[in-house]
Amino acid sequence: MKKEFQIFDEYIRSKGLRHTSQRERVLETFLSTEKHVSADELFKLVRKKDRKIGYTTVYRTMKLLSECGLCAEIDFDDGILRFEHIYAHKHHDHLICTKCGKFIEVMKPSIEKLQGRLAKEHAFLPIRHKLQIFGICKECRK
Repeated sequence: MKKEFQIFDEYIRSKGLRHTSQRERVLETFLSTEKHVSADELFKLVRKKDRKIGYTTVYRTMKLLSECGLCAEIDFDDGILRFEHIYAHKHHDHLICTKCGKFIEVMKPSIEKLQGRLAKEHAFLPIRHKLQIFGICKECRK
């Protein structure tokens, strides 16, 4: 976890922003959860530790964490923007149930290889990607 704080500190300083205890608290709270968390959910968790931190601080800090590569913004097409850890975490894709909202993280090396081959065939340099498959989960089909 120490490395994440260093990455974040270097990033905000490179942007001419101040390192604040409130931003640090948001980062600490985000790193302590492994779920795909919305800004609202994270705000509630942060407020348990520090009642002075506002929603805007949480949201803006999460945007900074996304920009510096510590997290990714995830949109499951339900109107809620979520954030998930990406630094020091294996890449994965998502299967999303459009009925109940459940999502499943999947890791398939064969899909990653295919994406790499496609990019190479088209002389395309990929920077990042995400695969999201929307459908109906097993439980909702019953």
